[in-house]
Amino acid sequence: MKIGNPQMTTRLQNDIIDKVAAIPGVTSVGFAGAMPMEGIEIGWDDIFAEGKSYPGETAPLRLFNHVSPGFFRTAKTRIVAGREFTWPEVYNRLPVVIVSENLARELWGSPTAAIGKRIRRWNSSPWTEVIGVVQNIYQNGVQETAPTIVYWPAMAVGYWGPGTFDATRSAIFIVRSDRAGTESFLSELRQAVWSLNSNVAVASMRTMQDIYGQSLARTSFTLVMLGIAGAMALVLGFVGIYGVISYAVSQRTREIGIRLALGAERAKISRMVIGQGLRLALAGVVVGAVATVVLGRSLSSFSQLLYGVRVTNPAILAAVSFAVVIVAVVACYLPARRAASVEPMKALRSE
Repeated sequence: MKIGNPQMTTRLQNDIIDKVAAIPGVTSVGFAGAMPMEGIEIGWDDIFAEGKSYPGETAPLRLFNHVSPGFFRTAKTRIVAGREFTWPEVYNRLPVVIVSENLARELWGSPTAAIGKRIRRWNSSPWTEVIGVVQNIYQNGVQETAPTIVYWPAMAVGYWGPGTFDATRSAIFIVRSDRAGTESFLSELRQAVWSLNSNVAVASMRTMQDIYGQSLARTSFTLVMLGIAGAMALVLGFVGIYGVISYAVSQRTREIGIRLALGAERAKISRMVIGQGLRLALAGVVVGAVATVVLGRSLSSFSQLLYGVRVTNPAILAAVSFAVVIVAVVACYLPARRAASVEPMKALRSE
């Protein structure tokens, strides 16, 4: 739910939170300048950490967002260390800030060490105290690395000191409720906002599942296409192994007939044929595993399509190798069965 009125104040936003929280089924409410996974960025700031040196008086740019008290609780974003903002801190424009876990580790080594430290945007800006560290958020989708983020209060001390302040004029509200997505609930949300100010625009009302689905749409399509390509490769592998083993059996018909005439067991003949196919499959598995490890870095772009999965993950390599071996056994079964059913006298007469 977006509020685009440039005159919107933090007080009205707080009133909206109170109104929405009173709707039956709502457990928590918060708002921010941008929501995770939507690819919307408020902006970037030069962030200076107290006690750190910056050559040329230029600090690295960090993504920033303005959030309200209760936002992280509503979004189920884990507080790694410290706490969230409070409304008295917002209204009194106290110099407090929350940072992401990866930024805390980069600047101070650990989330707990970040609590109590101070940062500022420009050299002329006032220092703000870090009161909380939250888990890393994939702002632009899980296919991209989680950025370092600074979270300012919904209304914070501005660039130029205590006499100025920044506020979130265009807010995105997040509401946690088991009624999310129902038409009746959406209607009650609109009425709650318009009861305070009928000029406020309410738009883009959707569930987080919708946002996640949209952010992953391109990745999902890519994975489906890769899955189809992988399935076709597996089928071609099956056909290839079957063809090679069938040809090998046809070339060794006389040998198999002689073995059977000399008393060889048919089960042993089947195992011999299947073993030949398995040796080929195992050789391919070893070559493929080595190539995957060696070429793992060049395949990193594909690994980003799978959140939290590495190309050289041992479990994945083992699962794929097992699947290839199973396909090889199935592909060898029919030629092995045909070899075991050879009649010795007919085989000896054949050329």
